[in-house]
Amino acid sequence: MADKGGNIARDIYAVILAGGSGTRFWPLSRETCPKQMLQIAGEDTLIRQTIKRINGYIPEKNMLIVTTEDKAQDLRFHIGSLGPSAKEVQFLSEPVGRNTAPAIGLAAIHLNQISPSSIMVVMPSDHAISDKERFLNGLELAIRGAREDYLATFGIKPTHPETGYGYIKANESESVGVEGLFKVVRFVEKPDLQTAKTYLANGSYYWNSGIFVWKTSKILSEIERHLPTLYKTLKEIESLFFKPDKLNNPKTQLLNNLYCCIEPISIDYGIMERSEDVLMVPATFRWSDLGSWTALDEIQEKDQHGNILLGNTIDIGSQDSIVFAGERVLATIGLRDMVVADTPDATLIAPKEKIQEVRQVVDILKKNGREEHLIHRTVERPWGSYTVLEKGLGYKIKRISLKPGARLSLQRHRCRSEHWVVVSGTAKVTREHEVYLVHTNESTFIPVNGKHRLENPGSDVLQIIEVQNGEYVEEDDIERIVDDYGRSS
Repeated sequence: MADKGGNIARDIYAVILAGGSGTRFWPLSRETCPKQMLQIAGEDTLIRQTIKRINGYIPEKNMLIVTTEDKAQDLRFHIGSLGPSAKEVQFLSEPVGRNTAPAIGLAAIHLNQISPSSIMVVMPSDHAISDKERFLNGLELAIRGAREDYLATFGIKPTHPETGYGYIKANESESVGVEGLFKVVRFVEKPDLQTAKTYLANGSYYWNSGIFVWKTSKILSEIERHLPTLYKTLKEIESLFFKPDKLNNPKTQLLNNLYCCIEPISIDYGIMERSEDVLMVPATFRWSDLGSWTALDEIQEKDQHGNILLGNTIDIGSQDSIVFAGERVLATIGLRDMVVADTPDATLIAPKEKIQEVRQVVDILKKNGREEHLIHRTVERPWGSYTVLEKGLGYKIKRISLKPGARLSLQRHRCRSEHWVVVSGTAKVTREHEVYLVHTNESTFIPVNGKHRLENPGSDVLQIIEVQNGEYVEEDDIERIVDDYGRSS
C-alpha cells in the first residue's frame, strides 16, 4: 500500500483466491474458463480487473494467486496480457480445492516464511468493484486495523433484501481505537427473504464482501485456536516446503495426501464467526460478488424497460430481463423477468427466480459425460486460440489462429493425423526433420506419431483449418517434446 509519501509498503501482500469452478455463469463460464476469466462487468476480465485495482499500491511480486493445479497454467497465460510485469505475479497451487480457510492458510504459511511481519489482503478474483479510489481508501483503513492486531473485513451497505449473501452485524457506536472501523457483533448465514427484509430495515447489518485484511501471524494464530486440525496439517505442509532435510517439492505425493485429507471449510465459518477480534470497514464503493446472472442487475446499465442487453441482440417488448448474446443474432420478444444466455454450443433460458438452479444443469452435463460444462468451442492459448467447428466419430475440424511470431509446442499425436489448410498468412511447419513454408491456399499433412510444430513467422495473424482423423481426437492426445510456455505432457 502506498504511504503518504507515495512509496509502496513492502510488507503488504495481496492473496487473490481464484479457485472458482465455473458453474454459476454457465454457459458463459466453464470449468476451464471460470467466472474470473470472463469479461462480464467492466473493461476487462474479472481477475485482470482485480490485479489492476491494486497495481501500483501492492507490487506485482507481492501478489499471490491461490488456485488449484489444474487452473494455474491457464490463469498464468490469461493474466499475461497485462504486460511483462504480470510475470512477477506469484502462483500458489493447491493439489485440490478445499474451500477458503485451507487456501488462505496455505498462503499464510508461505508468507510467514518469506515475510513473517507481512499484512495479507485477501480478495476473491471474481468480484466487480467499480471505484478503485474508494476501494483503496477503504483498504487503507483496513490495513490500520490489521496493524493493531485485528481481523478486518469490508461490509457492503445493503440496497435491497438479498438472500444470496451472508450478513455482518456491526456495532457502529462502539469505539475500537481505529477511527472509521466498527466492531463486528456477529456474522449471519444467508437469510430467508423475510429475515433479509428485517436486516435491511434494521440498518446495522451489512453484506459480507469476502474481502479480508490481517497480519499473517494473526490469521495463523486464529487458525491454531479455532481450527487446530487444519493448523497441524498446515505446519506439516510447511515443513515440506521449507525444511532442507525434507522433500522441497510442493507436488510430492505426501503433500498431495496431506492436503486432500483437509476438511473443506470456509474462512467465514471457521474463523470470522468465532473470532472476537473482527472489525468492519463500511465500504463506500459499488460491489458485487457476481454470484449469479441476476447480479448483473446491480452493476450493468439498463434500457428504459429495465432490460440488460449485451452482445448481438434484438429485443421487442421485453421487461426486466437479461439477454447475453455472442456473435450470432439473438432475438427476444415479450420476455418478463427472464435470463437468456447464448454461446456457440449452449443456450440457457430461465426465469430470474430459478437462475440458481443452473448448477443442476452443470451437474447433469457432468453426469452424462458431456463436455459443454468443461470447455468452450473457442479456447484461448498463450500462442492464440482455436475453435472447434465440427466434431464427429473419428474426426474433428478446427480453426486455429496463431499470433505473429508465436509457435505451438514441438509435439506428436499417438492416435490422430492432421491436415492443415492455410486460410491467411504463411505457416512455418516442422515435420520430423523437414522445415518448410506453407502459404495461403496451400496445405500440408501430419501423419500419426509424426513429430511436428506450427509457427507464424509473419507480422499478421495466421489462420489455418485443421482436420483431424483418427480413433481418438481429444485434446489430451498431445505429447509435448519442446514447449515455449513451460507446459508438459
